[in-house]
Amino acid sequence: MTTTGSSVDDGNPAPHTAASASALTEPVERVGRGWTSTLSLANGAIWVGWYGPLQILLASQAKDFAPGTGMSKETMLAWVTGAGALVSLVANPLFGALSDRTTARWGRRTPWIVGGAAGGALSLLLLAGAGGVWTMAVGWCLVQLTLNAAFAAITAAVPDRVPRLQRGSVGGWLGAAQILGVVGGTGLATAAGGIGAGYAACAVFTAVGVLPYVLRHKDLRLAPADRPVWSWPGFVRGFWLSPRRYPDLGWAWLTRFLINLSNALVLLYLLYYLRDRLHYHDPDQGVLILTAVNSLTLLATVVVGGVWSDRIGRRKPFVIWSGVLMAVATAALAGWQTWPGAILAAALLGIGFGVFTSVDFALMTDVLPKALDRGKDLGVINVANALPQVAAPALAAPIVTYLGGYRVLYLVAAVIGMAGALLVRRIRGVD
Repeated sequence: MTTTGSSVDDGNPAPHTAASASALTEPVERVGRGWTSTLSLANGAIWVGWYGPLQILLASQAKDFAPGTGMSKETMLAWVTGAGALVSLVANPLFGALSDRTTARWGRRTPWIVGGAAGGALSLLLLAGAGGVWTMAVGWCLVQLTLNAAFAAITAAVPDRVPRLQRGSVGGWLGAAQILGVVGGTGLATAAGGIGAGYAACAVFTAVGVLPYVLRHKDLRLAPADRPVWSWPGFVRGFWLSPRRYPDLGWAWLTRFLINLSNALVLLYLLYYLRDRLHYHDPDQGVLILTAVNSLTLLATVVVGGVWSDRIGRRKPFVIWSGVLMAVATAALAGWQTWPGAILAAALLGIGFGVFTSVDFALMTDVLPKALDRGKDLGVINVANALPQVAAPALAAPIVTYLGGYRVLYLVAAVIGMAGALLVRRIRGVD
């Protein structure tokens, strides 16, 4: 890759100058298909490591471990996944910040991708041998800790290497890899033929899937002179991104949080909605059908939306209208409570969320304040993805139980999603 800075090789200083300039300046050279495909594979491998357990394996273990503990399998699974979610909230920005400060010869991000994926694979193997709820909980928290280290570094590699007008398409491919990783992890966990074998299959794929990227593509190095002086107070204060000082970043975080919260409210009680409100004959099968429809339409738009956004050089209209479309689809679940209505809503939500996933990712990278803190800032932004998973149950349960049931729940979700879409207009620094 061509780097900015001195073109004269006069010994040791010049490589440091070039590396520093490349690491801390805005990239201008377009990345190739090989770079995008291998980074997408690495991203998909991380999601395999997360969703094989989340979709299949942890639930199977909870069913086996719950008898005799005084907990139902549902309660046990909720506690274990909840503990992992809390670890994830802290780990992503933490490891993003640490990768920002890394001056290793292998680059800022590569050591964390390799270490995180290897640690995640070992943690999955620990889960494979879990003999009770405590080992299960510790193993899952370690999976969240280590894979978030790799994920934070993979995410930060995009603003490090990809110019602004290519980030929509790259974000689209990363989004497609995420969906395929969820499907692939579920498939591996199911096809392996047992809990231990399922964890082993996910572990192998997670470790091997990052290798093409780290072996084929040299990472950018940060010169030691450009690393800020270490202090605990300064490091901790760095995680607070003042909305007053960085208003575009604050509005971007809020819009992502609201749209993800709306989506989480839709999905949380979908099984119960089909069973109790629509009286669908096979609710489990119904969730599978709706998930398949949603995934297909999402995959059909996630790359197209990003590429289209890059070509016309605009982000906000795509994020606004995809959010509006998702809000309308959510309102349809409240107003048209039939099985065909649910199918249509699932398709529209997939179309909207596909465009939102790729273009909003590009929008987020466009409002990052400083190149030195890309990993940390993206980690803070990623909290807007994880926090709705914690907030949604607390908001949804009283609405369904006391405040009007599923019709009101989906109307509230639609209003939240619409607010998220319209507040994108408050972002001033991006067209």
